[in-house]
Amino acid sequence: MRWLISALMMIGMAFGQGTDSSRPADSASVHASGAGAASAAAQSVNAVIPAGSRIPLQLKQAISTKNAREGDSVYAETAFPFVLNERVLVPAGTYIQGKISHVERAGHGHGRAEILMHFTSMIYPSGYTVMLPGSVQNTPGAEHNTVKGSEGTIQQDSETGKKVEDAAKGGAIGTVGGATAGGLATGGLNGARVGAGAGAAAGIAWALLKRGSDVRLEVGTSIEMEIQRDVPLDSSRLTLARAGP
Repeated sequence: MRWLISALMMIGMAFGQGTDSSRPADSASVHASGAGAASAAAQSVNAVIPAGSRIPLQLKQAISTKNAREGDSVYAETAFPFVLNERVLVPAGTYIQGKISHVERAGHGHGRAEILMHFTSMIYPSGYTVMLPGSVQNTPGAEHNTVKGSEGTIQQDSETGKKVEDAAKGGAIGTVGGATAGGLATGGLNGARVGAGAGAAAGIAWALLKRGSDVRLEVGTSIEMEIQRDVPLDSSRLTLARAGP
């Protein structure tokens, strides 16, 4: 009987040791599996659009400071593939979405119209979507506009010369109209002179105090977008994007 009990105890100890010895191997297997998954994830995100990259776009809708509001959406499309190290990172026809951050119309007699927009997302033809920080760097497709500051505010060009010209025209028209009205009212030369002076002053004031022109960007306007910080891309999704419709 004693020999039977001793045999059972030895078998139990041997089974326990076998179970314990298998645990480090199981732990190492789990660790290796986790490390492999992390490595695969790191390898899939091995493409980056670097900060400072410039991508040409075309507007898909008209924008004007006359009716635009802060928070309005902006829709554009890449006009040409963005290639880095002989690799297409952004194909032509990729949709770009953004928001209008600030709108200001020109004042009466002072100030210039301006509009500020930021690009926030990029949607590949396959549907792969990437969040991004993008600003307007240039507007080569828009006339009478300039881009100022690091934020990319689009501002209407100065109209000082045009206002002077308008004032001269307004003064001339006002002079003739005032002289005619003054002459008819008084029936004399002095009345015509007084009327001419008043008419000229009114014409000049109207020209100088009228509201300045709005910033207007037509459909298809060329805009250069600048990426403000590095944008990581999933290489596996890029392959699907190129194979997509």
